[in-house]
Amino acid sequence: MTAITSTAYSRDLGDELRRLREKFTGLTGFAFAEQLGWDPSKVSNIENGKARASEIDLVQYLMICGRDSTYFEAFRDRYRYAFDPYVALVPDNLRTLAMAEAQAKKITSYDVLSVPGLIQTPEYAQTLLASGRNTPSDIEKFLKWRMERQAVLKRPNRPECRFYVHELALQLQVGDERIMEEQYLRMLFNTHILRIVPMSAGPAPIRMSPRMLFSFEKLIPVAYSETDLARVFAHDGAAIADSREFFKWLDALALDEGQSRSMLANYVSGLRKDSHEPRTELA
Repeated sequence: MTAITSTAYSRDLGDELRRLREKFTGLTGFAFAEQLGWDPSKVSNIENGKARASEIDLVQYLMICGRDSTYFEAFRDRYRYAFDPYVALVPDNLRTLAMAEAQAKKITSYDVLSVPGLIQTPEYAQTLLASGRNTPSDIEKFLKWRMERQAVLKRPNRPECRFYVHELALQLQVGDERIMEEQYLRMLFNTHILRIVPMSAGPAPIRMSPRMLFSFEKLIPVAYSETDLARVFAHDGAAIADSREFFKWLDALALDEGQSRSMLANYVSGLRKDSHEPRTELA
C-alpha cells in the first residue's frame, strides 16, 4: 500500500470498496482488517482513497468480499488510473462527479448552452435529455441521478456555489414556454450565486467548454470538464491554476448578481407577452 495524494476517482473507487465490504461481509472496518491481518488504518486509507492498494491488497480485499477473479480483473483495470493527475471517464459514470459535489466546500461552474445540472428543474432536465440520442431507460436513469445530485444544495452545510451561465442558455428554448418559465424562476429565486455572461461579452466565452472547479476543506482542488465523449477530472497544479484564472476572466465579463437577476426577470416577462417571433427549440 502506497500513501499518495487522493483524487476524486480514488475516493470514488475507495467508497465502492467500502460498500462491497458492508454489503457482502457485514463487517466493520476494524473487524474486516482483522480478517485480512491488516492494520485498521490500512482499510480506512484505502476506502477513503488516501492510499493506493497494491494488486495483492486488492486480491485479498475482494476475495474476502466473495468476488471472483473476473470481478477483480475488471476492478483492477479501473483502479490502475485512480491516482492519475488526469482521469477521463465515460459519460455515464456519474458517481465520481456526484461524490466530488457532495464533498466540496465550494463549487464554481460555467455552462454555455444549457442551465447547470445542479439547478435544472425536473421538466427542463427531462426534456434536455430526451432531445439527444438517449434511450428511454437512459433518460430515466440520468434524470434520477441529476435530481439526486441536487440534494447537496438542500443540506444545512451545503457547498458555496457560484454558477456562471452564458446568455445563450437562456435563449435556447428547451421544451415549451412553461418549462422555460419554471426554469427561469428556479434560477431567479432558488440559486446561490448566479452570474450571467451576456451576449455582449463577444464570441470568446462561447468557445469555452463547460467546466467546474471543486474546492475542499482538506483535499486538493479538482478541475472538471465534460463533453459527450468523456468526463475529465484534473488534479494537476497547472490545471487548477488555469481554472482559477479562467473564472477570474469570466468574473470580469459577467453581469453582477443584481444585473443577472434583472436579465432573468426580463426573460420571464418576455415569455408572458404575446410574441410571434420564432424561437430556437431543442424539443
